[in-house]
Parts: sequence; structure tokens; C-alpha cells
Amino acid sequence: MQTGIFRSFGLLIGAILCVSTSAFSATAQETTPMQQGVITSFAPVVEKVAPSVVTVFTTETVSRTQAPFPFSDDALRQFFGGQLPQRQGKQTLQGLGSGVIVSPDGYILTANHVVSGADEIMVGLGTELRKYKAKKVGTDPGTDVALLKIEEKNLPAMMFADSEKARAGDIVLAVGNPFGLRQTVTMGIISAVGRGGMGIVDYENFIQTDAAINMGNSGGALVDIKGELLGINTAIFSRNGGNQGVGFAIPANLARDVMQSLRDKGRVVRGYIGASVQPLTPELAEAMKLKGQPTGALVGEVAPKTPSEKAGLKTGDVITAVNGKKINDARELRLMVGSMQPGTKVQIEVNREGQKKTFEVELAEMPAGATTEGAPAEASPEESAQPEKTTVFGGVAVADITDDIRTALNLPKEIHGAVIAEVDADSPAGKAGLREGDVIQEVNKQPVKSAKDLLDISKKLKPNEKILLRVYSQGRSGYVALEPK
Repeated sequence: MQTGIFRSFGLLIGAILCVSTSAFSATAQETTPMQQGVITSFAPVVEKVAPSVVTVFTTETVSRTQAPFPFSDDALRQFFGGQLPQRQGKQTLQGLGSGVIVSPDGYILTANHVVSGADEIMVGLGTELRKYKAKKVGTDPGTDVALLKIEEKNLPAMMFADSEKARAGDIVLAVGNPFGLRQTVTMGIISAVGRGGMGIVDYENFIQTDAAINMGNSGGALVDIKGELLGINTAIFSRNGGNQGVGFAIPANLARDVMQSLRDKGRVVRGYIGASVQPLTPELAEAMKLKGQPTGALVGEVAPKTPSEKAGLKTGDVITAVNGKKINDARELRLMVGSMQPGTKVQIEVNREGQKKTFEVELAEMPAGATTEGAPAEASPEESAQPEKTTVFGGVAVADITDDIRTALNLPKEIHGAVIAEVDADSPAGKAGLREGDVIQEVNKQPVKSAKDLLDISKKLKPNEKILLRVYSQGRSGYVALEPK
């Protein structure tokens, strides 16, 4: 069974640990029973937070031909309450997750994937499971946050913690409804903060914990020892869909910002600079002749008529700081800019070919679908005449972009260069991930207008020189470093 990321469904009926008081703040010592310098119970914290954690029931009707389960692992069928009946026509799926009351007047935070596609949402409160019909106020797939509302007053809302202060080693409790076992509590520590790059959602800044999380814990609470909301449980890293000590939660600060935007506007409003960025790998840094161990977000493309273009940013710039705060990678830039409001003016520092430059950029509002990348269609030999091919880089056959090719690949009119017709998988280009249909736009910062341009530039390259390509692929431009032949 391969290891994979599963949307969080958490469980553990945990044992009470005896932990030295040196691990806790004075606040924790005041709220947990003490005996001869040892904490003997987290019961006061659990009693405080448990009423704020609810059960989320969902109902979704799908057609017989629709795949009911997005996962291949049969164990995840338990999330929907067991095996599906095999019937013709429509089928009804029952879902189960968790949620957290965040305001006395009935607002509830949960994970977007718990309620995504649901035709009906019910929320169960308390040990007696009083059920209320819930309205979906708004969702944000980019962070996996959803906001629900029930018509009830004087509910036990959970207080938010400042998740920016969370540190690896802090003790946390996970509260949720794994396998329908209401208000189950598990204990662990924060294993890491700022986790990203897992491809779960667009905006990843997860808190990682070893507190047991299993099916049904999605949308539940990760709380600190003061009983404040530190995160919303969302995913697990597992070989079989069960808990293996690696769970992830959306930080409370991020969830709160999304909640406020959904509550006020019904959607999430994010800042936008209009530049496509990518990680600055050591190979790219070497090819760009950047000295030392540079960090930052590499600008692969600047969209026309956007804040970045108006401010003067260019492709190949490495964004190193925003408002004086260091940017280590593309993920950090995406999170920082996305958390700001349109109209905000920010100072963006860049490394441009070894020189430091600063630009003032006024953020726009992120357009709908701006983070979605469209894959280009495959060209078919039967649909267009075969253009003349030129071989470069020891295994890459390229051709000019004809009108037929532009149409077949759905290339924007502003994209120029040499299109890859064939690539040897064992060549440096193949190993770097280039594929048929990609368009080579630049070589070592020199623009490429045609296959002949590319051939002429390639002939002038030094034998042991690392090659920096700018490539249009899957709807966006970015940089690729090739090892010498």
C-alpha cells in the first residue's frame, strides 16, 4: 500500500500522560489538576472545549455512473458509514465530519471537503446530539475552510489562539468525531509548523501534529492547553487511511481570516500581484549565476496589465522580501500576498541578476480562477501538418509555432518560441521534466522566437555550461535548469 495524503478524519481514545510541569506555562498549571508537581489530567480543558465541537452530517445524491468515492482505499468507505448499496439510478451518500462553534450566534467552522457537494447539511450539538439544519455561508477550497450557520443563540463558542505563536513541541489536544464517536479527545505535540508543498490545497501553512487523527475528525478542533482553538484538522499522511502519527491542521489565524471574509462578503478576497512564481532550486540558482545560497520566489511570468507589470517586475526576478519580511520560497509569497487586501501598497524586494531592487506594488483583487492552471491539449498528427523539426540539447526536437500548432495546443497569442515536438526521456531535458507541447521561450535570458533562434543560441553554449530555460507549460511560464550534455 502506498503512502498518501488523506483528508483528515481523526481518532484516538487517548491515555493520560504524566508530564513535567516545566513543559507548561503558568496558565496551564492553573487550569489542570496538579499532584506533587505532575499534571494528572487535562479534564478541565476537555470539559471547556468539548461542547464547542459539533458533529457535521451531510447528504449528497449522485447518479449511478458518478464515482462516489474519490479515494481508492476501501477503508475510507467507513467515512460514509459503510458499504454503498449497488443500485440503479440515483444513490444517496451519507457523510460524517466535525465542526467548531466560533460564535454564540451559530457560526461554525469546518473543513471544506466535509461539506463540498452536500445537498443537505445537519449539525449535531452536545452529548444528546440536538440536530439543526445548517446553511453553507461560504467555502474556500484554496485553504479547505468552510463556514456554516445554524439558527441558534447562546452557543458555547471556542476562543481563537494566536497560531503564529505555535511551536514544535507544544502539547495539543485534537477533538472531533472519529467514526461517529462524538467528542473524542486525543493528545500529542506539535511536530512542526509551516508545513507546505504537499499539494493538498493551494494555500498550505499547516500545523503538523502526532495527536491521533482519523476518519471523522475533519473539521474538528486542534486546541492548546489553555483550551483555545489552534487549528482546524484537515488531513493525514498515511499508508492505509488510518492514523500513523502525522496529521495536519489549518492554522487558526488563517481559518479566522477566511471565516471573516466569508462572513462579510460570502467569498474570500485575496491580494494579487499578477506574477506567476516558482521555487528557486539550487540548480536554477546556479544556472542564473546567483551567488551564495539565495532564497526567494522566482518570477516565471508577469501577466500583462497587472500590478507586477505596472510596478516594473520582470521574469527572472527573485522576490526576496515583502514589506521587509524575508520570503524563503514561493509558498510563503503566495500566503503573504493572499492574506492582504486589494488596494494595499507593498514594498517588494527582488534580486535581479545579483542586484537588489525595490518596487512599490499596489495589490489588485485576485480574479476568479487565477490559481487554476489549464493543461494544454495534445496535438494530433492527423489534425495538422508536421512542421520541420530541429534537434537541440542532445535529445529535444523542436519546431516553429504554426497556426495549426497554436490552435491545437491552445497557446495564447502572446506566447512565442520553439515548441517541443519530441523529447528523449534520458536526455537532460527529459530528466528535467520537459515534454512534448512545451514552448521554449528563452535560453540563458536570450529570447527565442523560432526553432532556428533556438538552434543558433544552443550552438554558442559552452560545453560545461548549465542551461537556464524559460518554458511555457500547462498554461504558465517558468524556469527550468538543464545539466550540461
